[in-house]
Amino acid sequence: MAYDSKAGSDWTDDELDVIVADYFSMLGQELARHPYVKSHHNAAVAGAIGRSRGSIEFKYQNISAVLHELGLPWIFGYKPAVNFQNALFDAIDRHLTGNRDEAYRQAPTRVLHVAEPQSVFVPMPQAEDPPSKRSAGLERLVRKFDPVERDFRNRELGKGGEQFVLDIERQRLIDQDRSDLARKIRWVSMEDGDGAGYDILSFEPTGTEMLIEVKTANGAAKTPFFLTRTEVEVAEERKDAWQLYRVHRFAQTPQIFTVNPPLAAALRLDPESWRAAIR
Repeated sequence: MAYDSKAGSDWTDDELDVIVADYFSMLGQELARHPYVKSHHNAAVAGAIGRSRGSIEFKYQNISAVLHELGLPWIFGYKPAVNFQNALFDAIDRHLTGNRDEAYRQAPTRVLHVAEPQSVFVPMPQAEDPPSKRSAGLERLVRKFDPVERDFRNRELGKGGEQFVLDIERQRLIDQDRSDLARKIRWVSMEDGDGAGYDILSFEPTGTEMLIEVKTANGAAKTPFFLTRTEVEVAEERKDAWQLYRVHRFAQTPQIFTVNPPLAAALRLDPESWRAAIR
């Protein structure tokens, strides 16, 4: 049965609330690795609001596009489509405000493993030229649910990403017949605390040190991230050894791209805060 009586009309707030809630229901099942059938969800939404299957599919893609901008996981089967009405921002705002855990979704509790460590490494994404400009509504939503601040304060996400990289580094050296070096890898941020300017001490097969700073996100590769003053300084002082491992899509299919100093050659470094003291 086709539901097309509302074709061409803007979605109402009630309709948007229904589809946003349904999208997050599917996303939760996907992240938990629970099976679900997208067509069943589509049919249920169609029955509830009287929209066509195609219209609902496209709105799911709109939601993916907004979550992509928020640095949140999105459903792989619904590739982001950016031509959306502004009312969708308010609907997602309402949902995330009422369900804060959706905005601060934790990384999987189990340790992730890969059969071939090198398979998770991907090229660094290219910057847009010129950068795309967000609408005022989307910019407001991103400021409210700042992905940079959220990921920075998500300790479990950070620890999960570091554990993931630690396992990859150990397996990489074992695969290269350097089990002796694999045993010497140190989780510096866990053993000594933050402040060293890197998280993991690893090695090249030659024995050369690698100082790895891990930045983890559940969102896409282009999600921005924080670097501390110490991290930037150590990257400059130890540019021969320091590397950034940017882990992304961690809750779904983790991938890593790397950045080597000088950081300013690959990253745009924008000051976000200042240390203040009485004059």
